[in-house]
Amino acid sequence: MRLITAATTTGGIRGVLDDGVAAFKGIPYAKSPFGALRMAAPVPMDPWDGIRDATRFGPRPPQPAILLGAPAWSPADGLDCLTVNVWSPDPGGSGLPVMVWIYGGAYITGSADLPEYDGARLAREGVVVVTFNHRIGMEGFGQVEGAPANRGLLDQLAALRWVQENASAFGGDPANVTVFGESAGAGSIACLLAMPAAAGLFGRAIAQSVPGVFFSPGVASGITASIVDRLGGASPYDSGPEELVAAAGAVMAEEGRDDPDRWGPMAFSRMPFAPVVDGEVLSDIPWRAAGGAGRDIELVVGFTRDEYRLFHALGEGMTGDLAAAMETLAPAGADAAYRAAHPDATTEELFVLLMSDWLFRMPTALLADAHPGPTYAYELTWAPTALGACHGLDVPLAFGTLDTPLAGMLMGGSAEAEGLSRQFRTAWTRFAATGDPGWPVYEPAKAVTHLFDVDPSDVADPEAPSRAIWSERGISII
Repeated sequence: MRLITAATTTGGIRGVLDDGVAAFKGIPYAKSPFGALRMAAPVPMDPWDGIRDATRFGPRPPQPAILLGAPAWSPADGLDCLTVNVWSPDPGGSGLPVMVWIYGGAYITGSADLPEYDGARLAREGVVVVTFNHRIGMEGFGQVEGAPANRGLLDQLAALRWVQENASAFGGDPANVTVFGESAGAGSIACLLAMPAAAGLFGRAIAQSVPGVFFSPGVASGITASIVDRLGGASPYDSGPEELVAAAGAVMAEEGRDDPDRWGPMAFSRMPFAPVVDGEVLSDIPWRAAGGAGRDIELVVGFTRDEYRLFHALGEGMTGDLAAAMETLAPAGADAAYRAAHPDATTEELFVLLMSDWLFRMPTALLADAHPGPTYAYELTWAPTALGACHGLDVPLAFGTLDTPLAGMLMGGSAEAEGLSRQFRTAWTRFAATGDPGWPVYEPAKAVTHLFDVDPSDVADPEAPSRAIWSERGISII
């Protein structure tokens, strides 16, 4: 291990070269979005003199505590949270594909320093890997009067502009950038595909488990009003980030749970924040805007077979209330259609299937159907534990981070994990380099889908029963 330097457009940085991969961490791509810049669009970072240390991750964005033993966020950690991290197998070279990761976390948690997102192993496949922090929760997606909507998406645009300006400093090709992300990260990518401001910032995209939750300005404003009530009427501008985190958590835990009469679909998603279809930053939900700015982007899109089983096991949302879920979420006649398609399923299994379809699987399928550019669909069917092929299982597989807490929980130490990870890493890096992940192009009429499993295969429309149910009414703005 030794220190290594690089020159960015804002100044020199010092990282670490370890086992053939150079890593640079905590590089600011924008100024701290607090103080005078609170709730503002991101502002580019000022240049600095000398060499800046880039051996440690930057502070995480404000957020509640998350699972798997991650340390609780504290404002004492610092608020300079808009930073990028880069791993390169050849920082002195040129022309490597660049893969930019956007993390998930229901738009309320997440950060680029999680061990599951370590880019070293993926970089050894011959790509430059970039991860970055963006604002989440109230800071990033809350509807605040006088502030631009979707500030988290604006942060993502700023990070991607930084990549365009600096990829070559790490051996990367700014003309060959692939964005990839899971859950809220995939939802963000779906939004970027619909945003004219993202044009030219990337040419390929991998969207893993796209959530179907998008808010109208009215719903988003109503959530803000509930949070302000928790703050005793104090403006979000005048409240500390830790106070906003606590107030949003209280609304989610105490008001947005188990009350579909008041909260509608939110009672099932328990997502108090989501991209807002504001008409400016985001003009429409992604599949309605698929013929726009991102129409020519090459896209890989897919989901895990048992998406919701993890959340059900953790007791999230209205666990097991199938009748209420059918009434609130599903198209007319869905209950009979699900029972006919799955005659041996228990009520609990039908609930998990419905929630998997509504929250992730069918929005992902809708995006695949709507995207006019070259599209490749996949489904992860490998089930190493009782949680099945659950939400998040694909993340450590894609990065090859198989010794992390998330991998341990979801894979149970399965000896098959390395082979599945190799499948993902090969497909993802091949797609980043060539635009072809290694299986047939997706066409809605045939819906040929690649199944990731111990024995992978390409099959026609593996989720045909669910697609038939949801074709009558797509996922819509909440």
